Formats: sequence, C-alpha cells, structure tokens
Amino acid sequence: LPLVALPPSMRNLPEGGWRIEGAPATGRLDPATTNTLAEIARRLAAVPGRVTVVAQVAGPAEDISVARRAALANAQEIRRALEAGGLPGTRIDLRPIGRTAAAEDAVELLPPGVPSPSLTAQSQQAAPPK
Repeated sequence: LPLVALPPSMRNLPEGGWRIEGAPATGRLDPATTNTLAEIARRLAAVPGRVTVVAQVAGPAEDISVARRAALANAQEIRRALEAGGLPGTRIDLRPIGRTAAAEDAVELLPPGVPSPSLTAQSQQAAPPK
C-alpha cells in the first residue's frame, strides 16, 4: 500500500502496516488519528484479504482477564474507525493479546499477509528453550 502521512500517534511498521501508540491505542482516538485510519481503511478496502488488528495493553499485570478485555476494547475502537472509513467489518480480525512483556499500550494494524511483530515476539518468548 502507498505510504500515508501519519500523525504523532502512529508509525509505519518495517514489514508493512502501522502501529498506534499513546492515548489512541487505548481507545481515545484524536481527530488526526481518526482521519488517518479513515484514509487507511479506504486503501485497505480496495485490496482483497483480511486485515488484522493486534492490541496489547500496559496493564494490569496481576489480572490477565482484565488486560485481555482492555485490549479487546481498544481493538474494537480501531475496528469502528476502520468501518467508518469504509472497510467492511467482516474483513477485520481482532487479536487482543492483553499484557505482553513489553507492557505498553499499542495497537498494530496489519494489511493482508503482513505478520505481527508483537505476536512474533510473544511466541518467541513462550517457546521452550532448546
């Protein structure tokens, strides 16, 4: 996909896709992030395949269930913004991973076929030593 001008809350991922950080990653979307997500949604709607939203949260560390629900709520907010921009919700997969070792609020928006850096890092940490 062509590059999009990004607000301070977003950055391009090396393998493709975008990372949302700060308040917008916790579901509090500012106008600049909302407008950028709408533009990305229009571009993603023009290509076939499924889009993945991977959400992680900074905490709480002591309650996995609460962290997973918070990550889901953040992912749902990004999905709503993408739907408002024209991307059908039936093409959006949500992956709320809760709190990771990175302990940060972040959402990755991945075009079809792009792997998630967060999920890759998480699986490497979970792998048993050889």
